[in-house]
Amino acid sequence: MTLDGKVLRGSYNIETGDNRTPSHPAIQLVTVYLVERGLILTPQQVDCKTNEIKAIPPVLEALAQRGVVFAFDALNTQKKLVS
Repeated sequence: MTLDGKVLRGSYNIETGDNRTPSHPAIQLVTVYLVERGLILTPQQVDCKTNEIKAIPPVLEALAQRGVVFAFDALNTQKKLVS
């Protein structure tokens, strides 16, 4: 399984003079890919007050099974993530 976080391009709205649309931060998602089977599990939204590193442990807990191998990018090689 591969876990990766992404920011949805164009999902943010900065403050403008237009009062019809409230400003908000970009939408961040953590997605699990099962490359061998060609599956993408439902993306989990990351709270706008945190980041991908703090959003992954609950996803790992939900998916953790004996014998499952996870692949991460360099951002997620934090000691606290695996402890």
